[in-house]
Parts: sequence; structure tokens; C-alpha cells
Amino acid sequence: MTKIKNKTRKIVYKRFKITATGKVMRRMPTMRHLRRKKSAKMIRRYRKYVEVTGVIAKKIKSMLHV
Repeated sequence: MTKIKNKTRKIVYKRFKITATGKVMRRMPTMRHLRRKKSAKMIRRYRKYVEVTGVIAKKIKSMLHV
């Protein structure tokens, strides 16, 4: 009998990154559009990745099979 493979959730794979130490990182929201009215300081601040913690991080890892 062949073993059924678990499929990776592609939308989660595109939106989240797993670091080498196992942290789940995500992009900051509100930077896709309407950037004209945002200050340069805000745009620089939102360029960074932010860590996801708690139960949500565990769910994301299970969706990515990490």
C-alpha cells in the first residue's frame, strides 16, 4: 500500500516564512495599496517582517508540515 502524502497549503506557503530557528514570520499589513498617503517613516517601518507567536504559529507550521 502506498502512503497518502500531506499537501502543503499553498496560500500559507506564500504568506509566511519559517526561519532556521523555527520562527514563523509574516509581512506587515496595509502596504499593498494607498501608499501615497502614508509617510515614508511608516513605509520603512512596515517593510520589516514580524514574528507570529502562540497557537496561530503552531497552526501555520502544521499547515506547512514543518
